[in-house]
Amino acid sequence: MKKYFYTIGEVSNLLGEKPYVIRYWESEFSFLRPRREEGRIRKYSQENIELLRRIQDMLHNQRYTIEGARQKLKEERRSSRAALPAPRVQIPEPGTAGEMKQLLRGLRSSLDEIRSACRQLRGDGK
Repeated sequence: MKKYFYTIGEVSNLLGEKPYVIRYWESEFSFLRPRREEGRIRKYSQENIELLRRIQDMLHNQRYTIEGARQKLKEERRSSRAALPAPRVQIPEPGTAGEMKQLLRGLRSSLDEIRSACRQLRGDGK
């Protein structure tokens, strides 16, 4: 069964790293922010785990420094954001019920475009 959130101990076992290493990476990579539950328990999403795997690969296999890995990941995030055009929404003044329905269809279409752009940025493609 696939879980939505994992504790730091579970992530530690998945990656083969000690929890203090993962906490250190959180302090060094500002965009790595797991959710915090009651009692300050960290909850890592699948996206967080994938990012941790990328960081682990860059540091251990590709021999990046912390600063080099941080810069490369920031650069990748910046370029992926720039690649997606911002959807444009025009909101005309509603008149009849038919015009209102047409307006709502257009808004729904725009919202679907925004949702798909957000999913592309997150990288989950759902």
